[in-house]
Amino acid sequence: MIKIYAPASIANVGVGFDILGAAIIPINGTLLGDCVTVKLSKKFELINKGVFSNKLPTNKEHNIVWKCWFKFCQAVKKNIPISILLEKNMPIGSGLGSSACSIVATLVAINYVFNNPLSSKELLLLMGEIEGEISGSVHYDNVAPSYLGGLQLILEDSDIISHSLPNFKNWFWVIAWPGIKVSTAEARKILPKKYKKDVCIKNSRYLAGFIHASYTQQSHLAARCMQDFIAEPYRSKLLPNFINTKEKMKEIGAISCGISGSGPTIFAISDNIKIAEKISLWLKNNYLQNETGFVHICYIDLKGVRKIG
Repeated sequence: MIKIYAPASIANVGVGFDILGAAIIPINGTLLGDCVTVKLSKKFELINKGVFSNKLPTNKEHNIVWKCWFKFCQAVKKNIPISILLEKNMPIGSGLGSSACSIVATLVAINYVFNNPLSSKELLLLMGEIEGEISGSVHYDNVAPSYLGGLQLILEDSDIISHSLPNFKNWFWVIAWPGIKVSTAEARKILPKKYKKDVCIKNSRYLAGFIHASYTQQSHLAARCMQDFIAEPYRSKLLPNFINTKEKMKEIGAISCGISGSGPTIFAISDNIKIAEKISLWLKNNYLQNETGFVHICYIDLKGVRKIG
């Protein structure tokens, strides 16, 4: 038997639509992600528990975890009977890589129990494939950081799918989930099918600037480059009062802020813990829509997926 934890993640990181992703962990050490326990069994069994387990499909074959098991069996060309316990601690449709947490934790746990028949690259490819079936297109900007940890640049090269970027150790990432859901598939549909050339050039310039600033450790240049010209102008209407919220976070002292993945979670970055705490308090009082919403001050989680039991 093994218990695996996979952390939440911020996809896009503003400037890197479907290209950048960052694994996160609250500074108080709380585990923000899903846990999966796998053990050998006489037949397939799936048990759901956790804060958000009541939001999962009642038909087990519609559950992401079942899809992971089914795809894994196909990959290794054998039917493997196991018992899976999913602790669904991440809200679905939150923009924090909820589906990625379940996918990563499940596949790593199953692979471990059966003595790692799939390589790290094979696992990551399978993670991207399953994520794509849920959201409408293959993308790695949640599964890669949740699996590998840190800040990931998605390359999709034939040999290297994802590459770790240097991060800024003095950055505090304030994340706020308002307690409502935004469908990833719907958030992708709202984007235009074509972009103007000048928008593409501008976004490429800022993305290149962010990567350069990361390697040269110019934190304020990196923060200035974290601007989203691809998704935010269209997705902002799906979030509660996002424009005013963003202005307020910058007024308090955030050096950058944006939408986490498809939303509705938003993030703000500060290099000062006092300012991060002020942003956190303001978001708790003004951005959360109900009692299920939450705010966390986070670091980048460098570990990624890991065994915890």
